[in-house]
Amino acid sequence: MGFSFVMALMLLVHPLDATDFLRIVWQGTPIAYLDRADYTLPLSGVPLIDEARLDEVRKSVAAQVYRAPVDAAINERGQIIAEQRGQALDEKAFWGQVYAYFYGNGPAQITPVVRDVLPRVDRALLEQVRKRRIGQYTTYFNPRNHNRSHNIQLATKAINNYVVLPGETFSFNKVVGKRTKSRGYLEAPIIVRGELSEGIGGGICQVSSTLFNAVDKAGLHIVKRYSHSRNVPYVPPGRDATVSWYGPDFVFQNKYAYPILIRAYSANGSMMVTIHSFPEIEYEPRNVPSVQFQLPEEEPAGPVSHKGTTVVSSQLPV
Repeated sequence: MGFSFVMALMLLVHPLDATDFLRIVWQGTPIAYLDRADYTLPLSGVPLIDEARLDEVRKSVAAQVYRAPVDAAINERGQIIAEQRGQALDEKAFWGQVYAYFYGNGPAQITPVVRDVLPRVDRALLEQVRKRRIGQYTTYFNPRNHNRSHNIQLATKAINNYVVLPGETFSFNKVVGKRTKSRGYLEAPIIVRGELSEGIGGGICQVSSTLFNAVDKAGLHIVKRYSHSRNVPYVPPGRDATVSWYGPDFVFQNKYAYPILIRAYSANGSMMVTIHSFPEIEYEPRNVPSVQFQLPEEEPAGPVSHKGTTVVSSQLPV
């Protein structure tokens, strides 16, 4: 139930004195009403504002005026789509407006002041960070498995165009987010040569494994990486990176002096990740075994041991 709706009900039950309240308006619509008496501490002498209670109003106003920034991105044709600035409540100005009302006389109306929120990645950065490719890896999957292919495409889209600044760490789980039906992920309850899928979001481990090999080839610092209990067919033995929302994560750090860009693409049974950076970067590439083109062999689902624990298809990701 929204704050504005609750306030409307309160106004119906206990109408405010129109001569003495503060109305907060955003884009022509009232989003909050305040009465001095309701937010004043019951102390004698100089009236004091109940800031703890008033802070709940601030949070509601901040949520209603916030607009997230949008990073610059490279589209399918290789063109750069310009960034968009976001906006957030200017809290210092907001408190100034509220204080002026509380320690003034009569009613008042204010429009919240907002400040710009800059995106992490702008056009100028993308134009430079895309220039030199320092890592690449490709894996293959069966495009006839619709659900698994769909999940791979969703996770691929989530990591595509992501920029990791110098010293920053990249968490696969944090960037891709929770794999749920509400976010478009489908069930893929299959075993690929004895390895079970995650259930909802099955297939995402092929994305994390492809990313791991591209990142490793670029010489970036691997912080966390876990393997499945047995070999998977889409990468050579020991070259996988299993992930699960409530379990393992794949994390790496950009140890270089320049930002790095992740480009990811999946279609028609292939998944490719390339790592890019500035032309001036000095990097330390590693030798990474490649994978031959071969569609995974799919088998009926059933229990399998994962690090000594028997699991079912909804517990173990691929």
